[in-house]
Amino acid sequence: MMMKNKRPLILITNDDSVGAKGISVLIETMKNLGDVVVVAPEDPMSGQAHAITVTQPLRVRKVSEEDGVSVFAVNGTPVDCVKLGIRVVLDREPDLLVSGINHGSNASINVIYSGTMAAVLEGCISGIPSIGFSLLNVDAQADFTACVPFVHSIAQKTLQDSLPNGVCLNVNIPDLHTSEIKGVKFCRQSKSKWIELFDERVDPHGKRYYWLTGSFEQDDLCEDTDQYALNEGYVSVVPVQYDFTAHDKLAMLNEWEKEL
Repeated sequence: MMMKNKRPLILITNDDSVGAKGISVLIETMKNLGDVVVVAPEDPMSGQAHAITVTQPLRVRKVSEEDGVSVFAVNGTPVDCVKLGIRVVLDREPDLLVSGINHGSNASINVIYSGTMAAVLEGCISGIPSIGFSLLNVDAQADFTACVPFVHSIAQKTLQDSLPNGVCLNVNIPDLHTSEIKGVKFCRQSKSKWIELFDERVDPHGKRYYWLTGSFEQDDLCEDTDQYALNEGYVSVVPVQYDFTAHDKLAMLNEWEKEL
């Protein structure tokens, strides 16, 4: 497909599906900043993390093309969508990748389970400035009004100044009225975690099955964390990298070489 090169090209995806309310808000916001192409999952793919599809064929279906926005649905994961978007759908590399607006938090440990943020990391791996946006409200009809100015300004700033190589942004927005949000805080990821429980049930054939449940334990509320910022009414922005190496521990662990 041919794209105009006069305006920035913005690739949009998510994990809540191409029909989710959050992505429609993101599309409308990004239209003001550039030409928009949406490549998103056909069905909800929350919690898929960095999964890719390798055991069945992937299909891309054109949903619509109007008002300068092209929308495609994929029968795969958010990462599949990014890969197909970059390698198949677009005829040039996008200037920005944005994912979301997710229905629910991707702060703290949620970042490693998130399909929304996996798409962002995939864009980052490809050298594309990439941002994930999430609202702390899981309702399918959540009100995203307060998100818009922050989504717009952060995306605009990223288009203007780009991001450091190998770094993307994880943006979480508290579920508050616009007037109640105090501002933006750049911070680190909280070390909080999920305490998993499994609800055991029995099907009509007498076989056990389980539903994953649990509660979120906020055991790291230092003032420099995303959870603290969100609890205080700020938008949290965490710079994230795909290099998992614990660089500061390498020197210590190199001492093990003598004993191994």
